[in-house]
Amino acid sequence: MKNSSVLPLVLWFASFATFLPLRADYPIASHRHLADPGSLVHEGRVYLYCSNDNDSPLGGGYAMQSIVCVSSRDLKNWTDHGEIFRVPVNASWATYSWAPAVIARNGHFYLYFGNGGSGIGVATSASPTGPFTAATGGTLINASTPGASGPNMWLFDPAVFLDDDGQAYLYFGGNGDANARVIKLNSDMISVSGPALAMTVPNFFEASWLHKRNGVYYFSYSTNPANGLRIDYLTSSSPTSGFVYRGIAAGQPPSNNNNNHHAIFSLNGSWYHAYHNRYVATQAGIATTYRRNLGLERLEHNGDGTLQPITYATNSLTQLLSVDPFTRNEAEAFNAQSGIATGTCSEGGMAITEVTNGTWIKVAGVDFGSTGAGKFNVRVASATSGGIIELRLDNHSTGPLIGTCSVAGTGGWQTWTTVSCAITVATGVHDLFLKFTGGSSPLMSLNSWQFDPSSSSGPTAPSSPSTGSNTPAASGGSSGGGAPSLWFISTLCAISGLRILVRKRLRSLP
Repeated sequence: MKNSSVLPLVLWFASFATFLPLRADYPIASHRHLADPGSLVHEGRVYLYCSNDNDSPLGGGYAMQSIVCVSSRDLKNWTDHGEIFRVPVNASWATYSWAPAVIARNGHFYLYFGNGGSGIGVATSASPTGPFTAATGGTLINASTPGASGPNMWLFDPAVFLDDDGQAYLYFGGNGDANARVIKLNSDMISVSGPALAMTVPNFFEASWLHKRNGVYYFSYSTNPANGLRIDYLTSSSPTSGFVYRGIAAGQPPSNNNNNHHAIFSLNGSWYHAYHNRYVATQAGIATTYRRNLGLERLEHNGDGTLQPITYATNSLTQLLSVDPFTRNEAEAFNAQSGIATGTCSEGGMAITEVTNGTWIKVAGVDFGSTGAGKFNVRVASATSGGIIELRLDNHSTGPLIGTCSVAGTGGWQTWTTVSCAITVATGVHDLFLKFTGGSSPLMSLNSWQFDPSSSSGPTAPSSPSTGSNTPAASGGSSGGGAPSLWFISTLCAISGLRILVRKRLRSLP
C-alpha cells in the first residue's frame, strides 16, 4: 500500500479518535468469584481487596466471611494472595466481612469492613497481604456512633481516604439519599474524632468511594435500583461538605443487572475504575446473583474536572510492564486461565492447584528478549503420577509449542521439587501458555516458574511480539514477522498527534 492511499484514512480515523471507547478489562482473577473491590496503591502495585463470594451459598444469601486480595504491577497479570482476613477467626466479634477498604499509614495497613449491614470494623497488618487481625474488640462504627444512624440505614461499605494534610476520613452508609455519612479518623486509624456528618446524595444506595484530583474531591457511589444501579458522582472543594451532583461516572456493567460496587485509583499517572460484574457465572451457566467477578477500566477526567462516562470492554487495557521470564515468577500470577484453582502453599504464598487434563494458564506479555530463553524450570508437587506441561506461545492450542516438561509424582501435594526441560529458543514478547495434559486424576500443583537464558544458537521460535494483550513491544521487536515500515510508524504518530489536537480544541470550546 502506498503512503498516499494511507493518509486520507489516517486523517479520517484521527477525526474520530476523541470518541474512542476507554480501555478496560474483564474478567480479572477469573478463577475466583470476587466482589466489592477496594483499592490500595503501594510501592508501584495496586491491591484489590474483595468480598469472597465463594463463601456464599450459590442458591442465595450474602454470607461472605473472608476478604481475598489480588494485586498487579502491569494490570494484565494478577497475583492471587488468597484470604487475608476471615471472621470470626481474625475478629471474634464479627459475623461477616463485606466490601473492604484498605489504607497504609504509620507503617501499617488498616482494613475496614462491613459486619453485614449492622456496623463497620477495622483490622490491621504489617503487610498489604495480611494476615489482618482485629484492631478493636468490636465495631468502629455502629448505630450508637453519634451522627451515624438514619432511616433504615445500612452501616456498611466503608471507603477510607487520607488527605494531603494528614487527616483521614471514613465514608459509609446506604439505603437512602440522607444515609451517606463521613467521619474523621484519628491518626491511630482505629478510632474516630467527632460525630459522623450527613451528606445529601441523590439516589444514594451504597458503595461510597472518595478520590481527590487537582484539589477536587470526588464522591462516587451506586444509585438505587430505580436509577439503574449505576455509579454517579458529586464533587466539592471540601472532603466533608458542599458536594454538587455532576453526573454519571459509569453505567451498569455488562453481565451484571444487579448491585454495583467500584473503587477508583491512580497508578503511574493514569486513573482506573475497578468494579464487579457477573460475567464468569454467566459464562459458566450457573446462578449469577451471589457469584460476582472483577473488572477494570481506564477512567478519564475532562479538562473541566468532570468524568468521562466509562465504556466497558473485555480486553483493551495496555500492559504497563512486560514480564521478566528470567526471574522467579509465582504460578498464581497470571492473566487468564481455564479450569484451575489456587490454594495455600507450604513454601509460602499460594500455588496453582486442581490441575487436570486440558486446563491451562496464560501469562500475558512475557519478554524473552533478543537472546531468548533456552530452558524452563518449574516448582511442582503431585500426589498422583503427575503429567505433562506444554509450553505454548500466544495461543493455548494452536500457538507454537516450544517445549514439554514431564512431571512425575512427588509423593504429596505439598512435597515440592523443581523440574526442568529444554525448549526451542523463544525470543521477543509473547503471551505464554502453560497447558496441562495427562490422566483423569488431578495431575499436579505449581508454585513458581523461571526460564534460563539461551546459551546456544539452536532452533528459534517465532519472535514477533504478542498483540492479544496490548503488550508494549520489546526493543527490537516486530509486528507481523518483520520490522514495521516507516509509513506505519508515521501513521501511528499522526493519529496520536491529531487526537491530542482535537481534544485540546474541544476543551477550548465554550
